Amino acid sequence: MSGDFLLAGVRVIDAASFIAGPVATTIMADLGADVIKIEPPDGDPYRHRTGGPGVAESPYNYRWIVDNRTKRGMALDLREAAGRAVLHRLVERADVFVTNTPLDSRGRLGIRWTDLAPLNPRLVYASMTAYGERGDEAGRTGFDATALWARTGLMDLAKPSPDSPPARSLPGMGDHPTGVTLFAAIMTALYQRSRTGRGTMVSTSLLANGLWWNAIQIQAALSGARVEPRPPREEPASALANLYRCADGRWFLLNLLNDDRDWPPLLRAIERPALADDARFATTPARRANARALVPILDGVFVSRPWAEWREILNRHRLTFGEVGTVDDARDDPQMVASGALQPFDDPRAGAPLTVASPLWLEGVEKVAPRFPPELGEHSVEILRELGYAQPEIDKLLGARVVVQGKPPA
Repeated sequence: MSGDFLLAGVRVIDAASFIAGPVATTIMADLGADVIKIEPPDGDPYRHRTGGPGVAESPYNYRWIVDNRTKRGMALDLREAAGRAVLHRLVERADVFVTNTPLDSRGRLGIRWTDLAPLNPRLVYASMTAYGERGDEAGRTGFDATALWARTGLMDLAKPSPDSPPARSLPGMGDHPTGVTLFAAIMTALYQRSRTGRGTMVSTSLLANGLWWNAIQIQAALSGARVEPRPPREEPASALANLYRCADGRWFLLNLLNDDRDWPPLLRAIERPALADDARFATTPARRANARALVPILDGVFVSRPWAEWREILNRHRLTFGEVGTVDDARDDPQMVASGALQPFDDPRAGAPLTVASPLWLEGVEKVAPRFPPELGEHSVEILRELGYAQPEIDKLLGARVVVQGKPPA
């Protein structure tokens, strides 16, 4: 890895599985860290996961690609003493160790903070859990759909109307921002280490991140307020902050929060000046009180033109809105590419010329061009040699299947 990158020389052990933990190390790899992905000999279950509810079928392992790019891979059996000995050598040389292994399993595998900290006083140990490190539920397993989305009220509050069933989350939707939180914790600990010379343990949880996502409504409830469920689209608190459909079926969110300022330019944009003289809509309190009457009027206006025309009109009148995009729109969205949110990925094995960038930038600091994620155990022998293992020792580990060396990519 080039010494020009921000985290060049930082050595990271990614001993996590699925999404949130590995996302944190992917960001570090993007910034130049040497990330070693540790998997059991049969591989991270996330590597082999295919199909399922809400999961698009593809000949490309797109989930593994986006969450584990630009890492090296080692297949290591931590259930064996010899495997743990290899891990200990890695830890002695590492800056960061990341895990989301359930707390009880960490004890059996010898990968708790208390197990690894004595091996390296500079180690930053990063822990991801579903429900936190303490409390009766600390040992519970969970996913973002359960611990982040369902438990914290988000699933209940995001439903489209009070009578609707709770709103399901998308796969990994909460894991990616939670991984950014863990990245922030790791970087904070590395900064502290630069001042004290000592590592520490950092942690976050899906539960905590769900509460943070929902902090405004949670704080309202904590302060004694009654948090009302979201009304249906036809009965909004304000017709100027509502969803509307265009002639071509595309939806957009009109989001005008300063009624007094935005009402006149909106009337000019929709070419309905007569509404200014309608007593029901003459003032902001009147428009709020008569929102149910205003919604069908605006429905009739916006359904008269396709979205492309309304986008140009609303932009010209400097009105705030958001198009309701589809995931397919990302293939042709120039702003996503121009802003760097989608970045080039020059590897035909990825099945796409672009990939989703980690969502942060430092001015004047380049990111590493994304590399295809490692095959299972692709770099195992390479890493053992770096750790000082002689060839007979390597052969013994391979023969016992404590370490698995994968095939190099074609």
